[in-house]
Amino acid sequence: MKIVGISGSIIGSKTKIAMTHTMNKIKDNYSDAEVSLLDLADYELPFSDGRNYLDYTGDAAHVLQTIMDADALIIGTPIFQASIPATLKNIFDLLPVNAFRDKVVSIVVTAGSAKHYLIAEQQIKPILAYMKAQVVQTYVFIEAEDFLNKEIINDDVFFRIERLVEDTVMLTDTFTRIREEKEASYDF
Repeated sequence: MKIVGISGSIIGSKTKIAMTHTMNKIKDNYSDAEVSLLDLADYELPFSDGRNYLDYTGDAAHVLQTIMDADALIIGTPIFQASIPATLKNIFDLLPVNAFRDKVVSIVVTAGSAKHYLIAEQQIKPILAYMKAQVVQTYVFIEAEDFLNKEIINDDVFFRIERLVEDTVMLTDTFTRIREEKEASYDF
């Protein structure tokens, strides 16, 4: 099982901290999973111009192919001005409409205040549904007060991340098994 995390911003540290902890939790608990983290700050990505994702080269080709090859994705995003960052939206735009078909996708959100807790529901989940993802319904929402000195300090956040990881792996296993059984039932 290939699980790819996306740290969806090129600035700030909280999302990357949360995503690093999340991906390490997967590595610790599911040693058979192939885990990678795409920190968008590490890549030079062009703005989407409508090309097929296979026509991109360089960093864009690597990021897009890594996402397309994943069985599951965990998308981490900060909330800026009551919206997701343009860098994350650009990733969605670079990918084909059906990019998340047969993929389980879960969400980790970092925000400055509790006022932004519905951004995942109102902006991210509709995009994921449009792109045919199997979305883990609960997401992890982490406020600025849950961090101190670039570390997560809220034990409840650790518990929620662990539960998100369990749900993501369990749903990925379940959907994979269902797809394999369905494909095996065909006579050709």
